[in-house]
Parts: sequence; structure tokens; C-alpha cells
Amino acid sequence: MDFENNSSSMDVAAVLHSYTSMSVQQIVRFLHTVPFDDMPAVLAVLTADSRAGVQNACAHAQRRYDHEARERERVRAMYALQRSMAYGGAVIGVDEVGRGPLAGPLSVGAVVLNDEPCIWGLNDSKQLSSRTRSELAARIRKEARAVAVVHIPPAVIDEKGISCALKEAMRTAIERIDIAPTAVLIDGNPVHVHPLEQTIVKGDCKIAAIAAASIVAKVERDAYMSSISDQYPQYHFAQNKGYGSSEHIHAIKTYGLSAIHRKSFCTHFVS
Repeated sequence: MDFENNSSSMDVAAVLHSYTSMSVQQIVRFLHTVPFDDMPAVLAVLTADSRAGVQNACAHAQRRYDHEARERERVRAMYALQRSMAYGGAVIGVDEVGRGPLAGPLSVGAVVLNDEPCIWGLNDSKQLSSRTRSELAARIRKEARAVAVVHIPPAVIDEKGISCALKEAMRTAIERIDIAPTAVLIDGNPVHVHPLEQTIVKGDCKIAAIAAASIVAKVERDAYMSSISDQYPQYHFAQNKGYGSSEHIHAIKTYGLSAIHRKSFCTHFVS
């Protein structure tokens, strides 16, 4: 259920006043538009309707509501843990995407979120659909205090190695946030890029700002890989995003490397 873009409480009150004259199909459609906060009151009224179709629709709506309530508790916990590590100040959440692909950039996001409103749905970007990631990335950019994304090209990864490239990207992303933090929270293991750095294993599903950083970085990187696919159609970058799918590896063996491949990552596939 989309609880963010739906009818107002005034609409809900008007419908509830006349629901007995509505068809089952109309009530089913109505239940898909009810705002999250209004759903308990709506169900309290509609469950008095004895029509089997309405009872069934209310049961489905209750399950959707319960699922969304659990999701919101999960996200609230991410914000709560973040606040507990912020010491009353601003947290910069940092995460990388694209460490392992055979082609394309390494990308790092850095995000500072406001405590309110919560951005519902935040999670490790890998756990989200492409559509959900894109929708969340737009909300993050609209509602966050600051966002930065840095991309390290394949040639630099080949020259410096992935570890040095990662440090460079994280350091640059943090520097581009024009807010003095009280904590810099990074997903994974220690990177040693900031004196206030704290690292959290699986931080992208525990800390709201890290999840947000993961999402904006992945959306930007995926968009780039899709855009470059027309230039190198034989590698199917729009589908594999540079990762080593069997189709991608076959293309490397057949056509060799492109300008956006990481040569140091492809030594097993080319002579």
C-alpha cells in the first residue's frame, strides 16, 4: 500500500459518512487510498459492514497496514540508533556501491538526514527494487540536509587499487558535505578516512543515513551504467551494471575489454 500519496483525512471522513451506499468495488478502491494514520479508524467503521466482500477487503487492508506498521518500526529503529551515535549533532552516513564489478566506477554516497520526517522504506539498497530505490533517492535528495555522491573511474581503480580508490572516494564525499558532523558512520569495516569515523557492519540496514547513502549512490551508478550501455551494447551494461554475469564474461572473452572495464579485475578473462 502506498501510504504517502493518497487521499486526505477530509476525504476519508466524507466517504465513511456515506459508505453504506457504496459498492464493494468502490470500498475496495477506497481502502487502497486511505492514509496510514487514518486506517485504524477506517477499519473500525467498515468492519461493521456485513457484506462478505467488504469483510474480505478489510482483512486485506489490515494485513497491509500491519506490514507497513512493522516497516515503520524498523525505520524508526534505524533513526533511533543513528541519534544515539550522534551525540546531539549531525551524522554523516557513508556507503559505497560497485566495489566488485568488472566494469564501471566505484561510487560512494554521503548523506546527512533530518530527524523528521522519517523517510519510510529506507534499507540496504540491495534489498530494494529498482523502482523503490529511484523513488527513495528522489525523496532523500528532497528531504536530506545534504547529499554527495563521488565516482572513481576504472582507470583510477586500476592505477591505485580498489582499497585506495575507496578511501579517496569516501574522503572526497565526506569533504563535499558542508556540515560539521559529530559522527561519521560508515558501513562495513574501518576505513580510516575521518577522525570521527565509526564503522558498523551491515550499517546500511541499521543506520538511516547509511541506507540513504547506499541508495543515492546505487541509483546514480546504475543510471550511468544504463546510459553507457548504448555505447557498448555487446556487454549488456544496462542489465548487469558491470558485474560479472556469465553473459558479461562471455562478451569480454569474445570482444575484449572496453574503455570502462577495470583491467585489473579482468585478468582471468583476457590474456
